[in-house]
Amino acid sequence: MINNLQLSQEQVDNIIDIALAEDISHGDITSEALIPPELQGKASMLVKARGILAGGEVAKRVFLKVDPSLKVELLIKDGAKVKPGDIVATASGRVTSILKAERVALNFLTRLSGIASQTAQYIAQTHGFVVSITDTRKTTPGLRLLEKYAVRIGGGRNHRFHLGDGILIKDNHLAALRALGMSLKEIVVKAKQNAPKNLKVEVEVSTTQEAMEAVEAGADIIMLDNMSTEEMRHVVSLIPSHIKIEASGGITLANVRAVAMSGVNTISIGALTHSPQALDISLELEPQTLELL
Repeated sequence: MINNLQLSQEQVDNIIDIALAEDISHGDITSEALIPPELQGKASMLVKARGILAGGEVAKRVFLKVDPSLKVELLIKDGAKVKPGDIVATASGRVTSILKAERVALNFLTRLSGIASQTAQYIAQTHGFVVSITDTRKTTPGLRLLEKYAVRIGGGRNHRFHLGDGILIKDNHLAALRALGMSLKEIVVKAKQNAPKNLKVEVEVSTTQEAMEAVEAGADIIMLDNMSTEEMRHVVSLIPSHIKIEASGGITLANVRAVAMSGVNTISIGALTHSPQALDISLELEPQTLELL
């Protein structure tokens, strides 16, 4: 497990194997042409910006996958705040192995830390309100488990992991069934009738009228899609407290606090995983440690 957040070593290894095959399946011809195989040394992973660290164990695993003889020491745990000059980890051993692992390890570390850092920024903007910040399924293909892990490290929560993880009636479901003559209320009722036992039914709405139809049909969760904050406040005032309300669409750091003030229970943000800024972290060899053995 990684940080006790439901990531098995097998799952992580599968993702890492794909990334390594992409980068070094044909070898590292530059290092192999220039660096003596017997050159040993130590490298540090150096932070160059403020943020939240995520992916340390994944980066460590990359190095050990490339060369099990490397000694990798994690100095800062996932979830910790980091600043320029902090050393996340060190890797010691064969220099050619360190260089082979460098890019893949940093790719995981910088992206996951970027996601965690951005999630923490959104949460900070909603301080004082009882609201959850969640991700969406707008993730990098193949990296969903790791990216959703990073959201949790940043203090957020996970929405659906996959299409079998809950019933969410979205605009295209509504469009398809309305073309067959069904009303929104009839669609929600059908979903509740056919839903697996104890599974909640969520429906996406874009108007007050649709929201009230969903309430009448017995929806468990209502998603307010791309509504203005004024519309959100109005809808929230009309919906019974036992029904959960989610806001989604067009949420940014600039408006997330206003959305939280509307009284919704959850704010889902695709940008957490589809467009985070990577946290700047580099790997630096320590010249004084280099020696031929």
